[in-house]
Amino acid sequence: MTVLKGNPVSPGFALGKIHVYAAFPVAQPEETFLQSGEEASHFEKYARVKKQAADELEKIRLDMEKHDPEKAKIFTAHQDILNDVAINEGIEEGILKELRAGDCAIYKIYESFLKMIKRARDPEIAERHVDFEDVRKRLLRLWHGKPEEKLSSLSEPVIIVARDLLPSDTATLDRRNVLAIATETGGATSHTAIIARSYEIPAVSGIPDLLEKAKTAGFMALDAIAGDVFLDPDEDTKKNVSAKRAEYIEDAARAKVFLKKEGRLRCGARVEIGLNIGNADAEELAGAEFTDFAGLFRTEFLYMGQKKLPDEDAQFKAYKRALESFGSRAVTLRTLDIGGDKTLDYMELPKEENPFLGNRALRLCFSRIDIFKTQLRAALRASAFGNLNLMLPMVGSIDDIRRARAIVEEVKSELDSKGTAYDKNFKFGIMIEIPSIALASDLAAKEVDFASIGTNDLCQYLCAVDRMNPEVAGYYQNFHPAMLRLIGEVAKNFNSAGKPLSVCGEMGGDPLAAIALVGLGLRKLSMGISSVAKVKRALSFFTVAEVEEIARRAKEFSTAGEVEGFLKEKFKAAEQGSKDV
Repeated sequence: MTVLKGNPVSPGFALGKIHVYAAFPVAQPEETFLQSGEEASHFEKYARVKKQAADELEKIRLDMEKHDPEKAKIFTAHQDILNDVAINEGIEEGILKELRAGDCAIYKIYESFLKMIKRARDPEIAERHVDFEDVRKRLLRLWHGKPEEKLSSLSEPVIIVARDLLPSDTATLDRRNVLAIATETGGATSHTAIIARSYEIPAVSGIPDLLEKAKTAGFMALDAIAGDVFLDPDEDTKKNVSAKRAEYIEDAARAKVFLKKEGRLRCGARVEIGLNIGNADAEELAGAEFTDFAGLFRTEFLYMGQKKLPDEDAQFKAYKRALESFGSRAVTLRTLDIGGDKTLDYMELPKEENPFLGNRALRLCFSRIDIFKTQLRAALRASAFGNLNLMLPMVGSIDDIRRARAIVEEVKSELDSKGTAYDKNFKFGIMIEIPSIALASDLAAKEVDFASIGTNDLCQYLCAVDRMNPEVAGYYQNFHPAMLRLIGEVAKNFNSAGKPLSVCGEMGGDPLAAIALVGLGLRKLSMGISSVAKVKRALSFFTVAEVEEIARRAKEFSTAGEVEGFLKEKFKAAEQGSKDV
């Protein structure tokens, strides 16, 4: 048995087979030329590989046709590329006449087409370079005899082991067969962690040398409370983890009683509980039944796992679906938040030394006004079908707010000129996640209709720590007294201005943090559906006066550890008191 340690990022326990996930890397093959007489065998191998690729694409297309005909068209396009006459003639000439090794010929011909497509003036044609890259990757993988790695259709329940998972990987995860996730990199606020929590999948990240050590292991026991990972565990460890898993499931079941209840403190004071959503599919939107509003619609998930930018109508349909699901309750649509740990395969972003401080989110939208306006048009059109809150991420100044509002006004004028319906009373707001705007929150409150605190990035920027780097995970401290003091100041300023303020970061879904946040003056918390019942239950143990006193005392501690220990002590005492009543 090998015992490894990581950071628990999504609570729970799991035992199961290991599935090591590593996408096939597409690197330029070393240029190799054939000896005379070898070319025939390489061309025959290419024909076999091409047939295998065709079979794979047809299977995917048929499977996709059953539940998502629109996405099935992507693979029809891939079949067309695979059979393109010019491409195949180029590969044939490369092997038979230029005597290039088959993988070199494949790479070279596709590279020439890719360069040509990327230069196209028509953006729709330029975006198709991703399809060509995908087909090339498939051919090269098959040439080297590697099986296809994908998480969208696992054959049995497994624990996923990976260096990291991209947002596009998690967006298409086969949740039914994922028992747990263990990764070498990532932190508590990575998208892998956020998705794992929303799907109630136990996860541990930041495990050094995980892939190397898991290569020879077949089974894993995972404790995502303590952050312990056991490779090929002995029987005693299996029994221990299994018992903890049963106890955890029982405790979660007790919390589920609160799912359908309103968010209320013991004294009856109301706390609105919101839902964070990403794909806005039927499963996610089912959470609308148990929540008061959608506090965060991560619209970037509509852009991920795709082959090109979603057009205006595709976005409009997704936004409309979410708005209709919540009826008169607000849906807070965050505009495109790409950059940092979130990238798009079909959009080339500049290589930056520190992408979290670079051209991301609202800054990226300012540099790509065409993409920004398309999203705004779709969102405003959808506003006619519900209660829209339009929210800007990565706002650092009042200048940012005014510049974005001017663009929104341009889009409104365009829609007015065409007679397109939209709700002229939709709300305009910001995320508070950069310390500069948090410290100027009294000024920001005069410019916007509402705000939401994004605690993930606020903590990252306030503590000067890369939240994706497991090496410095200990410096990422949600319970840092400075965090509580800054959030308290923002709450005071927005409450004084009579403007709604919520929390949509991961602190909102943490029962301990929720107690402090409400004590600091927040009355709206948004979270993944898996946290809703736990937070409602935690709040039910306290009165307004009690949480205010807890928050006041918490701000006076010197360290994050002292704050967290204090909150745990208060929570445990209140929980025990509720059982004794």
